[in-house]
Amino acid sequence: MATERAAARKPSIRKRNDEIFDAAARVFAERGYHGASTQDIADLLGMRQASLYYYFSSKEAALEEVCAIGAAGFVENAEEIAANDAGPTEKLRALASVHITPLAERPDFTRTFLNERKWLPTESRRRIGGMSRRIEAIFEGVIRAGMRQGEFRSDLNVRLTMFGILGMVNSVQIWLDRANKTPSEIAEYLADMAVASVRAVDPPEPEKNI
Repeated sequence: MATERAAARKPSIRKRNDEIFDAAARVFAERGYHGASTQDIADLLGMRQASLYYYFSSKEAALEEVCAIGAAGFVENAEEIAANDAGPTEKLRALASVHITPLAERPDFTRTFLNERKWLPTESRRRIGGMSRRIEAIFEGVIRAGMRQGEFRSDLNVRLTMFGILGMVNSVQIWLDRANKTPSEIAEYLADMAVASVRAVDPPEPEKNI
């Protein structure tokens, strides 16, 4: 997009670009897509509504950019873990743990991505959906590897397990500020829960007849 290329050339423009989408993310996160307007974003920034269209062409375009920024943190973290040499158990623990980092660091962007992307126009939703599917594929790959290597239970339904773990960690955005725990403490606790839910258990020794 032309405005994005311009923003990349000048630090001051890039900073303003970040401020614009920070404000858009806050408005979408607090009001939802249908409750938000470009006027709300302009009011938060103290600028004219018409000036926003230098940065995005419509409310839908602003939502797509906010969702893309929100999804990017999840994807980058997951891909880094998928590429390392750790075993499936440690990878799954790391995936569940690091998935919480963007929720804590960029809550407005991640909340908008998780809750509002369904309102995107079809083509935009497909583009953002590709990022979601990448995250899902990484979780699925780790679960399958754990099953093959005997670290995870062999009877797991891979898709349901993946959705269950992602649902658990994604829900943190709803109650993070009420947990009375730091994000790192929450991440460690839920990562342990994720691993415990899939870990293979050695069968008990058969009882001996006396």
